[in-house]
Amino acid sequence: MGLFTGLLTLPLAPVRGTVWVAEQVLEQAERQFYDPAVIRRQLEDVDELRSRGEISEEEAEQMEDELVERLMESRRRQRGGEVR
Repeated sequence: MGLFTGLLTLPLAPVRGTVWVAEQVLEQAERQFYDPAVIRRQLEDVDELRSRGEISEEEAEQMEDELVERLMESRRRQRGGEVR
């Protein structure tokens, strides 16, 4: 980047910094959302809630379906080497 271009784009530096921070937050959130260990723990929690009668069978099935979908997506991402 030349001096002239650097001076012209200097006012955009805070925006670029904000975008970078937002991208980092998104990547971390996705890592946690698709973490197989977290998903397995959540499946165990659903089973525990069901066994104590705190949620209905239908609610448990719906939650399990969503968690299994996330687990499958996690595996697809790992196979493809996809970060995002």
